[in-house]
Amino acid sequence: MTQDTRVAVCVVTHNCESDVASFLAAVAGLRERPWEVVVVDSGSHDGTVQLLREFSTTLALRVEALSENVGYAAAMNRALELTDCPWILALNADTSPEAGFLGALLSRAERHPELRVAAVTGRLARPGEPARLDACGMFLTPSWRHHDRGSGELDRGQWRTPQRVFGATGAAVLLRRRALDDVATGGEIFASEFHSFREDAELAFRLRERGWEVLYEPLAVAEHRRFNTPNRRRAMPAHVNYHSLKNRYLLRAYHQSLANLLLTLVPTLLRDLGALAYAIALERSSLGAYLWLWRNRRRILAKRRQLRARRSAPQRRVDRWFWTRGLPL
Repeated sequence: MTQDTRVAVCVVTHNCESDVASFLAAVAGLRERPWEVVVVDSGSHDGTVQLLREFSTTLALRVEALSENVGYAAAMNRALELTDCPWILALNADTSPEAGFLGALLSRAERHPELRVAAVTGRLARPGEPARLDACGMFLTPSWRHHDRGSGELDRGQWRTPQRVFGATGAAVLLRRRALDDVATGGEIFASEFHSFREDAELAFRLRERGWEVLYEPLAVAEHRRFNTPNRRRAMPAHVNYHSLKNRYLLRAYHQSLANLLLTLVPTLLRDLGALAYAIALERSSLGAYLWLWRNRRRILAKRRQLRARRSAPQRRVDRWFWTRGLPL
């Protein structure tokens, strides 16, 4: 691995004791070996940290344990501070990348010098039979929902073409450090106010607004044992659903233009009314999200102004992603 292709695997853990062994075995089995593995544990109270430190004797593993759960975004920011590698392979502990995963992602990025490639994502599948897909890149809808392409679909060989995509799930993505530094805001790469969920979509917006590209490489395959899915919302912890609802509006507050508001008004309004009705009827623990947004409105507007001042890509190049699932390379 040359100096320019050094890769740091960066991971955030939180009560991941059952995943640590299989995850680190998969990382150790990568043919394109990472330069280092950086793990920031966000306030685990199981045996995660002890297991990680046991593995540090056999793997180039750096572990930092935080005393409290600060959320994925802040913990990943800390992991990024601990490495100077020009490439970051961000992985969740519930992923198992195949041996060629990292090599395929790097190869795809290096194959397109004409593009400002910020990130490359692969083909993620869920364990079990029948085989189902988990994520093949991220796409947007006119209701301002962001989805993983192929999520939950039976794997029939679809999504086999390399493409440009809007963004990538944070579960497994190769990131160029230069791009991350370019879009950092207030010294942060991931927006810590998102805490958990939708922080990967928010980063994708900032990358798009600065003219960076995200690519999908189907030859990069990984297993993702995803727990949190939309159809399991009522089984998720209350704080997870709270942040999910809060971040839905925060994403739009930061990145929606007036023109986009008009273009997407009907579907987003219907979605907002549905979300409010659901929270009132079935998920009152999430109603505090609306209060948080109101109390922090000045800070949110100040950051919006900051983000909009740094935009360099035309608005139409961002808006087109609301009506397409992928563009050719």
